[in-house]
Amino acid sequence: MTGRRTVFGPAVGDEILRKILRLQAQNLRQYLTAEQQAAQGFVTFRYDLDLLREMNDALPHVVALRGDELAGYALSTTGAICRKNGLLRPLVERLDAMALDGRPFPEIPYYAIGQVCVAEAFRGQGVFDGLYQTHRARYAGRFDAVVTEISVHNTRSMAAHHRVGFRVIDEMPDGPDRWALVVWDWTHD
Repeated sequence: MTGRRTVFGPAVGDEILRKILRLQAQNLRQYLTAEQQAAQGFVTFRYDLDLLREMNDALPHVVALRGDELAGYALSTTGAICRKNGLLRPLVERLDAMALDGRPFPEIPYYAIGQVCVAEAFRGQGVFDGLYQTHRARYAGRFDAVVTEISVHNTRSMAAHHRVGFRVIDEMPDGPDRWALVVWDWTHD
């Protein structure tokens, strides 16, 4: 890792998508101890290659690479893809009934982050912030906001999203968990 810089850009090709799936599998909540979850964060949902590809074709994911190594990813998805996928549909259905600073969400051009993850060896090196800054650079001209949901038990992710500029606009229980709906409104920065 020494001497190489991290490069941020779109996810290109199935090889990168497979690397995303491997990194995702290493960080799934069910495979981490409570101590690991608290200290390092976690991801909750397991995507498959077909869904990652469909999401990426509609709105390219952003990845961070150091050489050939995947340092992190932030999955992008459109409202249309969310609506036809059972895993993602509840997010946009919630937004349909909400407003952002008095503006109904259905009138706001927004997209969703399906998941963000930084490989353990790259944490604390600005990768998380770089992923989101790259998202903003790529998509701010097309969208006014980006949204995602975070388990409130994932305190590392909650703090990192807040640091980047996201704010909580709603919370919802889901079984033993509670989810924060967060938005980064690019019209107010």
